[in-house]
Amino acid sequence: MNASAWPTSPPTTALQLDLWILSTVRPALPWGANAVDLVIQGSAISEVLPAGTGAAAHPGARVEDGKNLLALPGLINAHAHADKSWWGQEWVSWGGEPTTQGRISHERLNRERLSIPSTHGAELILRQFLRHGTTATRSHVDVDLGVGLRGVEHVLTAAQNLGGAIDVEIVAFPQDGVIRRPGVLALLNEAVSMGVKNIGGLDPATIDRDPVAQLDGLFQIAERTGAGIDIHLHDPRELGAFQLELIIERTLATGAQGRVNIAHGFALGDLQGAAQNDLLERAAEAGLTWTTVAPVRTQPLPWKRMRELGVGLGLGTDGIRDLWNPFGDGDLLKMALGFARLHGAHRDEDLARIVALATTEAAPFVHRTQHDLNAGSRADIVLLDSQNAADALVLTPRRELVVAGGRIVAREGELTL
Repeated sequence: MNASAWPTSPPTTALQLDLWILSTVRPALPWGANAVDLVIQGSAISEVLPAGTGAAAHPGARVEDGKNLLALPGLINAHAHADKSWWGQEWVSWGGEPTTQGRISHERLNRERLSIPSTHGAELILRQFLRHGTTATRSHVDVDLGVGLRGVEHVLTAAQNLGGAIDVEIVAFPQDGVIRRPGVLALLNEAVSMGVKNIGGLDPATIDRDPVAQLDGLFQIAERTGAGIDIHLHDPRELGAFQLELIIERTLATGAQGRVNIAHGFALGDLQGAAQNDLLERAAEAGLTWTTVAPVRTQPLPWKRMRELGVGLGLGTDGIRDLWNPFGDGDLLKMALGFARLHGAHRDEDLARIVALATTEAAPFVHRTQHDLNAGSRADIVLLDSQNAADALVLTPRRELVVAGGRIVAREGELTL
């Protein structure tokens, strides 16, 4: 399936207006901001006015009462697997061996009976994202010799079926390996030719057992096409650090600064002291970014030092109710709360910064230059009954209103599309 064959402009029942005003909302960022009127024109925020002045400035525009609720920018899920979930189906018992290779084998054996991947399954999980206020996501989608590019097609079609309410950026992800599966590099190259912006990799040393060959193959595609690279790296300690060094070297050698992301990257948290700082400074030099799902029983990342050095950090949900684990409901704010707990965050400024990781600071992961409650940003807005951003993170209350691309897509925790 090529890009020209993808579906366009499907019907949607979300409230869509040319010009309307979300009135009297309390923005969460910056701290202490007064209530405002957000003027929404088409898919973007066109103006931010003092509370109560929007209707007079735009006579005839529909006014939606924000009820003095807290407003956040739409959440951005920087690491998802929208093609894998069995959400909405009967319960599936966890099975297989609890190793990366064991999970891969178990998934390959059982995915067909669960209709994984499918457009319906992908749409169900994207709807969950929207219900919880996620309006953009970077989703890894399996590309292998068995499924080919069908998963990419299903996720893109699911996003189109939702009328573009959720902005989906794809990573063509070789979950079953690259070098050990001849033909996968060609599939990754084909995915880029279809318009996919990123290609993935996976534990080059332990999955392919040839880190040089896997990384050379991925970086050759990226250098030729300009695609981004997003590599799952689970390997811990010295083995993981060795692969990070290889990735940094190739990023600098090929001029791929700013286009390479490390997903998980547990080895960085495993390192201590000077070894950790030296590796992090090299990662910053190479313009690497990081995404994490803050899993329990892993070492915290040096997230404050990452911020100082300009190493972008995004939060994600990972897989949700899939053959890798039975957990998750698509609420990124809950994942951000898990990140706060893992990293021992308690102060208001740290809690607010973690909310920013899940919203404004995640913009580059979906190729946005800005994502905030300001003029020019896509009108992705979430209203919550909370006192401030820290309170919203700790309570993770239901989303009272979700606006995605200028359209109201959820009210009182339930979808309207």
